[in-house]
Amino acid sequence: MSQMPFSPLSLLVRSGLRRLAACLCACATAAAAPAAVQAAPAPAAPVAASASASASGVQPRAGRQPGATVRLRVVGGLGGISPYTRFEQPFWTTELPRLSGGRLSADIVPFDRAGIPGVEMLRLLQLGVVPFGTALMSSFAALYPQYTAVDLPGLSGDIASLRTAAAAFRPYLEQALRQEQGVEMLALYIYPAQITFCKRPMKGLEDLAGRRVRVSSPAQADFIAALGAEPVVTSFTQQRNSLESGDTECAVTGGMAGNTLGIDTLTHYLHPLPLNWGMAVFGANRAAWNALAPEDRNLLRTELARLEAAIWDSAMRETAEGVACNTGRADCRKGRRGAMTLVPVSDADERQRVEIFRTTVLPRWLRRCAVRCDQIWARTIGATGRGADLSVGP
Repeated sequence: MSQMPFSPLSLLVRSGLRRLAACLCACATAAAAPAAVQAAPAPAAPVAASASASASGVQPRAGRQPGATVRLRVVGGLGGISPYTRFEQPFWTTELPRLSGGRLSADIVPFDRAGIPGVEMLRLLQLGVVPFGTALMSSFAALYPQYTAVDLPGLSGDIASLRTAAAAFRPYLEQALRQEQGVEMLALYIYPAQITFCKRPMKGLEDLAGRRVRVSSPAQADFIAALGAEPVVTSFTQQRNSLESGDTECAVTGGMAGNTLGIDTLTHYLHPLPLNWGMAVFGANRAAWNALAPEDRNLLRTELARLEAAIWDSAMRETAEGVACNTGRADCRKGRRGAMTLVPVSDADERQRVEIFRTTVLPRWLRRCAVRCDQIWARTIGATGRGADLSVGP
């Protein structure tokens, strides 16, 4: 069996992930440069290219035994919730060997249980330390806000709108990741709608004013701050602790994710307006991708498209399931029945969502960008007619 030279991720982190990345930087520079990632490294290549092949995590095709199984090393999304447990993990560990007739197999670990900070994922994919991995779009916000336009809070109040925005934005995102990061984007995943849990009574969005609210990204912080609330950026795994300690009294998170974490046991009111959808990119280091045989690349593209479609369909169902379970309805099937009070989404809430996006979220995203994001917006999502009347606000 052909194994990828890739140490266990938890050990890499504990021994100093940043130090490892710095050591690999010299040999992985070729993998990050567009001109150097067009072909898989050959066994007789110079030393730098051979090192790059090792970092890519896939043995060059010429060095494999005929008929040998290629074992891929994959870092998945957030562990413990359904996109990973029901879709990513079974696909890589069970479905892929069957679909490939035994040519491909894979090991997968969720990034949050491997000790990898989410903000490092894109860089580690670029270097080849992670050959194949899932990166939360919110993790791009600090360094690459231009990649996050499709998941801006307030943009898509339902999944149909999100599909339209994603279709318009995808060609740009694929090209940018390939040319600027040396990462081949293979799928675009979503998590269920990001909705609001609160301890104290509320009747709508305007009641968040003056409250400390857990958010996951700068753009979510912009939306919440525009309501007069105080956003507190907190990781997925720490949001329960933040509520328990009193550091926050509300949290924006997925409905079923909140149910899994027990957020519903710490809060009492659920407002189901989708602020955004927690999108994620699944990609491959370009050297690792090019080292695969053409038939294996074709298989992965086809099957990952199906996996993506299944995850999107599930996110729509799970958004409704999250509301049902957290409020204790009889149609809760896959979660734990809670006892939260549902706060209906009013027309005023919908108008406020659109207005905050128009006057605050999009203008501040444009200002955070340093790569002509106004042009990126205009030729992608803006070209669909979304935000045609937007003006720069405060």
